[in-house]
Amino acid sequence: MLGLEWSQAIELPRVAGFATRPAEIRRAWVHRAPEDHVLALFRASSGSGDPVPAPWWLRAMSAGKLDSRRDGFRIEDRIAQLLGPRPGWEYVPWAADGESGYWEFMPSENGKSGHAIPTTVLNTDRHTGWIDLLPAHSRTTPEPIAVAGLAGLRSRLGEFEAIR
Repeated sequence: MLGLEWSQAIELPRVAGFATRPAEIRRAWVHRAPEDHVLALFRASSGSGDPVPAPWWLRAMSAGKLDSRRDGFRIEDRIAQLLGPRPGWEYVPWAADGESGYWEFMPSENGKSGHAIPTTVLNTDRHTGWIDLLPAHSRTTPEPIAVAGLAGLRSRLGEFEAIR
């Protein structure tokens, strides 16, 4: 029953597929319910040791690395403010279950090297910069590049957009 309850807690509305930024998909229970309830249900659901689908910010909060859900939302929104107006960047809302979506640099798809998967920016709980970049690729997914927060993303955007 706990697994079913968690599945319903992270379920997004059908209209989320049309979102153009992360704020537009924050309609699931994990986004609206009291933070302490969300954290308690997440910890109970993941108590068996098996990973459960969850937003990056919730995993970071549970590990004591991020103070609040609002801090996670702020990070996502600042990335959206940076990438949204830039030509070629598109927000992809249909990420893995529970996740917050990601950004793709579309000109890198089928670029000079024939990449099938474009350069991708996604949030992570792997490190406290909270941002990973996956270079454009066509076969094996490369190791993510840890980005040093929003300032690191801003300073390296030209480099990342040149990956084709």
